[in-house]
Amino acid sequence: MIKAGITGGIGSGKSVVCNIFSKIGVPVFSADAEAKAVINTDTGVVQELINNLGSDIYYFSGEINRKKLASMIFNNPDILSLVNSIVHPVVMNKYRLWVAEQNSKYGILEAAILFESGAYYELDKIITVYAPEELRIKRIMNRDYVGKEEVLARMNSQMPEEEKLQKAEYIIYNDEQQLVIPQILKLHDMFLNY
Repeated sequence: MIKAGITGGIGSGKSVVCNIFSKIGVPVFSADAEAKAVINTDTGVVQELINNLGSDIYYFSGEINRKKLASMIFNNPDILSLVNSIVHPVVMNKYRLWVAEQNSKYGILEAAILFESGAYYELDKIITVYAPEELRIKRIMNRDYVGKEEVLARMNSQMPEEEKLQKAEYIIYNDEQQLVIPQILKLHDMFLNY
């Protein structure tokens, strides 16, 4: 199976693109969704986060205090790196198990931090979803009901968009100027014919 990775800056439309791939029958593993689950369900991860960030990082119910965690990681690169070092290996192990269960020509790993985490080393093809910064800011403000400063803080915690574009083999433009589905179908045909 060809292992393709999809990444892109916050608000670029990775999830939209992956939903389309999924609708045409391509298996998609969302590292971001898996990370959100692991933070609440994996006892080793939970204990490591409590040991490093304090027990108040979780609510009494046992669920992560997402708002508190977000404010910690988006304002401190060291904490972001620490959390990634705890969560990422567990997520990647789950991805490897998922890959072993697939029987399609190719599958997709969707990850916001594909390059930062080193996950791209395990992949055969890399796709970056691109949207201009102002459009991404507008999308996140509308989606998450947050101010521009918070969106910029999140963006600044990620690898610069230009760097992701340079490292990608393929780019899907989700800029409201070009149609996304034909770009996806072109890649789909290409991967099926490898």
